[in-house]
Amino acid sequence: MSLRLQARRLACERDDRWLFHDLDLEIRAGEILRVEGPNGSGKTTLLKILAGQPMEHAGEVLWNGTPLRRSRSDFLANLLYLGHAPGVKAALTPLENLAWYQALAGEPGDEASRLGALERIGLAGFEDLPAAQLSAGQQRRVALARLELTPRLLWVLDEPFTAIDRQGVAALEARLEAHAERGGGVLVTTHHELRASSGLRRLTLGEGGGGVER
Repeated sequence: MSLRLQARRLACERDDRWLFHDLDLEIRAGEILRVEGPNGSGKTTLLKILAGQPMEHAGEVLWNGTPLRRSRSDFLANLLYLGHAPGVKAALTPLENLAWYQALAGEPGDEASRLGALERIGLAGFEDLPAAQLSAGQQRRVALARLELTPRLLWVLDEPFTAIDRQGVAALEARLEAHAERGGGVLVTTHHELRASSGLRRLTLGEGGGGVER
């Protein structure tokens, strides 16, 4: 399965101010693209547009060379999007949250795989507690367990390192690198300085509304 996400001349305006304009980018299999920039520069908005969410913007997003409006079903079948908020339902336990995520993705899964994912993410012993009783970092870990349980080629992750401790940061970095090495692609916003990787590139959004890729 091929992976090529492109944006051509993207532009988005909010409150008479350009968040970004004339923005081009591309991500292929084996790459991690880190989007950085000051608060208010449009990082979250850009990720939502690239994830196919309905946002007012100019320009075009393409999936494997086809405009997203004509390739949406195939694109969504290959996309895992984690937003800035963990998206965890407070009344449900971690196990129930993961079952709910899998049902939404059309994947039945099983309890053994969910238990294993929670153990590997550092939540062994917390599987049956309501998520409302978990810390912010533990709730983030519940969401991150989806990276293992919902296999997708393209990961779009908005500040996934938020509230994660040092051990969790190292494990997540390794997971991102491993996904890219297996032929996946990662688009991520983070204030955390990612370790050097052969597939790592950076896109910096600036006050002027442009973007500089390195």
